Formats: sequence, C-alpha cells, structure tokens
Amino acid sequence: MSIFVKTYLQTLLSVVVSIGAASGLLAPLSVAATPAETQYKVVIQNGVRVKMRDGTLLAADVYRPDSDGKFPVLLERTPYSRKGESGMAYELAGHGYVVVLQDTRGRYDSGGEFYPFRDESQDGYDTIEWSAQLEYVNGKVGMFGGSYVGATQMLAAVARPPHLVAIFPYVTASEYYDGWTYQSGVLMQWFSSSWTSILAVDTLRRKADDSLRPREWLTQLPVEDYPILKLPTPASLAPYFHDWVEHERSDAYWQRWRISDHYREMNVKGLHAAGWHDLFLKGSIKNYIGLHTEASDPDVRAGQRLLIGPWAHAPTSAEGKVGDVVFGRNAVLDMTGTALKWFDYTLKGLQNDYAGAAPVRIFIMGENVWRDEQEFPLARTQYTKYYLHSNHGANGATSDGQLSVTAPSEERPDRFDYDPRNPVPTIGGRLCCGVAQPPGPFDQRPNESRPDVLIFSTPPVGKDLEVTGFITLELYASTSAVDTDFTALLADVDNSGYARFLTDGIVRARYRNTTARPEEIIPGKVYKYVIDLWATGNVFKKGHRLRLYISSSNFPRFNRNPNTGESMLGASRMVNARQTIYHEGKYSSALILPVIPR
Repeated sequence: MSIFVKTYLQTLLSVVVSIGAASGLLAPLSVAATPAETQYKVVIQNGVRVKMRDGTLLAADVYRPDSDGKFPVLLERTPYSRKGESGMAYELAGHGYVVVLQDTRGRYDSGGEFYPFRDESQDGYDTIEWSAQLEYVNGKVGMFGGSYVGATQMLAAVARPPHLVAIFPYVTASEYYDGWTYQSGVLMQWFSSSWTSILAVDTLRRKADDSLRPREWLTQLPVEDYPILKLPTPASLAPYFHDWVEHERSDAYWQRWRISDHYREMNVKGLHAAGWHDLFLKGSIKNYIGLHTEASDPDVRAGQRLLIGPWAHAPTSAEGKVGDVVFGRNAVLDMTGTALKWFDYTLKGLQNDYAGAAPVRIFIMGENVWRDEQEFPLARTQYTKYYLHSNHGANGATSDGQLSVTAPSEERPDRFDYDPRNPVPTIGGRLCCGVAQPPGPFDQRPNESRPDVLIFSTPPVGKDLEVTGFITLELYASTSAVDTDFTALLADVDNSGYARFLTDGIVRARYRNTTARPEEIIPGKVYKYVIDLWATGNVFKKGHRLRLYISSSNFPRFNRNPNTGESMLGASRMVNARQTIYHEGKYSSALILPVIPR
C-alpha cells in the first residue's frame, strides 16, 4: 500500500482514534472464563469461498474436529473481520463443532458492497445451507455472536433456512430504526456516527487496494490522473449514513428489516443475552418476548431463553467492572462456555442446565446477584407512580425537587431554558464505540449544577426497594418552541451522594405519538409526553435515594434538537426554548416504576 493511502487511512482513523478495543465492536464484548479442556484436535481451512445466489463470493474460515464423525455447525457472520474470533472458534471446534467464521458481504476478504442489514437475510440463508451440506456436518446449524453479528443471526432467522436450529444473539436489536439508529424519534448520534466511522475505515482500505491492484492504470493518460487519486470521498464510503438521517421517521426504508414483524413465522430456538447498560437492551428483551409469545410453533416458544447481566456495549473486565462500578467476578459472562452449554442443549440434545432451567436469568444490581425467573417482565410487578414535586424549584444545585407516591395538588411548575448550543453532556450510560468516556454506570453529579437540569429525589428509602422491569415517565410539559426534546435519567444515589446511572430515555415532541409521521406542537400548549426509559434491574439499598433528572438534551448520545421543527437532513439553524414542566392536580407528572415485592 502506498504512503499516500496509509496517510489517508490514518487521517480517517484519527476520527475514531479511541474506538479500537474500547468499541466493543472490534473485540469480544466480555472476558471469557478459563477455557475448558477440549476433546478433539482441530483442522483449520482458511479462505474458503462461499458463493451467494447472485454469484458474490464471501470469505470464510472453517474450523473442524480432526475426526471422521459428523458434527453440528456453529456459524458467525461478522463485518469486523472473521480473524478476530479465531480463539473462540478453535475452542468450540475442539468441543465437537464445525465452526464457520465468515466476513459479511463487502467486508475484509468478502466480495460485494456492504450496506448494513440489506443482504444479511439472503446471505445468511445461503451460507447456512452451504455449511449444512459440508461432508463432515450432521445438518444442524447454530449461529452466535454479538451486536451486528447478532443482527446477522436475527435477519438470517427471518429467512427461515431449513437447517438453522438455534441462535445465540448477544446485545443486539429487534429492529434497526428504533433502538439501533433512533430512539423515540431521536438520532442516537454518537453510536451511529462512530459505528459508521469504524465501517468506513475498512471500506476505504478495500477501495484503495482495488485502485492499486490492476496494472492497467500504468498506461493511463494523463499520468497525473491515476486511480489512487480518485479515491472516494468520506461521504461515499458510507452512503447509508446519509440514508439514515434522511429517513428520520420509521418509514418503509426501515420496515424492510424490522425483525419484530416476523416473530410468528420464525422457527429457531434462541438464547437472547442483554446488558442493563447496553444500547440494544430494549431490542434484546423484545426479541425474547416476541419469540416466546408470538411464534406459531410451541417448541419455538418454549425454546427461548433470556439472560440479562449488568453489561454495557464494551468488554467487561475480569473483576466484573462495568463503567466505574465493580459488580464482581460472577457478573462476567463466559461467552465460550455459555455458547457451548446452549448449543450442547439445542444441537446435541444434552440435558444440561438449559433443559430444565427457568427461561429468564437476570442480574440484580445493588445486591449483585443472579436470579432465575419464569417471565419478563415479572408477573409479581407492582407498577407504582412516583409523582414529581417541588416548592421553590427543581433546577440544578439548589433543587428541592422530590419524588413521592403522594399525588400533587396545587404546585407551581418548574422551568428551564434549553440552548442547543450548550447541551447537557452525556456521562456514561448506553454509549458505544470510542467516546472519550466509556459506557456503563458513572456518577451523574457533574451535571447537577446546571440550571437546565431538573432534579427530583426521594428521601432515603427505609428498607431495600427493588425496581426491576420497564420504566416510563409521564411528563406534562410545554415549550416556547415549535419542536423540542425532553429527556429523563434515573440514578441510584448512595449514602456518599454518588449518583449511579441506571437507565435513561428521550422523546422528540413532534414524534410524541408516533414515529411514523411528525405531528406539530403549539408553543405554550401543555402536552403529555410518555418517555420510555427502557428497563433496569436494581435494588436501592436502605438509605439510598432514587433520583430523576429531567432536561432537554443528552449529547452526544442523542443529537441535539435545534427547536426549529425542521427535518434533520441539512438543518443547522438553532433557537433557544423555554421549557415548563408541570406537576399539579390536572397535570400530575409521574415516574412509573416496576416495584418488586420483597
């Protein structure tokens, strides 16, 4: 590769300088436990070309037991280079599986052009059926992997390949509009842009290599117009990002890949692993619930499992540290061991823990213990309203905002000014891919001095209080603008004042009722906004407080609303907004918590 190309690549890489291992996309998302002893020697065949239905050749490596027997296949289709999973593949193969690692279309050594989600159903189908016909395979295929690799599993399962029996999608989504690119109509800006940057680096490398490979360019005239100088612009490396911004509504563009539309006909068993601090938490839970309740085949419904740990979209340390909280060694997911146990049950019929275990296993933060459950959300949940109150005002450091199960009567509203030029900064939480601060639980106190952050807290709880399940905020608010956002964040505040992030949410006013189409708002009119804070599983220990933060920005996790009502594509104009939050008889704003009796 020429010095010019290397410099160009280094320039683009500088945009994502901190991505690398911190992204959770270029490396395994959790630390594996001590490897178990293998049973077979392993034979590896590198660079196998697998032909897709349109003639495109995709590159794969095949790891198989050195034995005359026939074995199930475990397939991983990844856009992050198949070579990065060689260690796990070797161990799985040593336990009696044929492991196929494949670069997805248009990535690394595979042919074609990469466009997220577009080709994964048919390419997944073709690869599964190809692998099932290998001479040392018994016809059963499973798939595994996290993040986009989870998407390749779900999209393949939608196509219903006859030989796909089971999947193990880790931290992935149920659709690619809500919960992947957008949340409640708001662009998940840091993730979508940083992930695109990761993808663009390899796309540039491929195009540079293609420009240098042919010898014909040596004879091209004029001599200063040779192909390497015609490398693509950054925008052309990832045209899909422009499409994502253009399609800010959940329109037909996104519906092509909406997994949740296909639960009824899907026919695979699934171990759906999620993280309380992961940016795809909602989708992972939705995939489990959807297949468990909607699949037409009763065996498929019974074959779903849900596993939720304290994980974020990044590697978990050996001590179980996520963000700046150490949850303990029992919080670490042994990816290889978990995969082996799941596929031993689903593909080999072994009667292990998955045969008779409860279908749901969740990590309860605060107590930092695992617990088995029969369903999610829990049937014994008592949904409890914690109403917002204040006397003098809930703004910033001088806040006297309170959360109480007692409904308000007559209280004056709280107000703050939202300036999109000075947004509330994101502190940890559901981030991904190279932000200066990693994802996970972090102390939210640095934002408490801002006058554009409203703070509502309970008194110290008199006994342990468990909140596990889905959380929503019913917020009555008005704005001076023609469009704006409202945000909510829940924290667990300990005796020292440390405010540990638990979960957050946002709503864009013009998409308050539906993300299928914008609906105007009238400045000054009070509207009810329902903010989805997704879910958590946490015990607020005796003496701790529940704390709710309300504002209008959480940047760069979400893109700033400029308050103009304009479509996002091409917009740059900004105006300030005067926000009013109501908590009185007619407009009783309330946080609705899933309280678990203890």
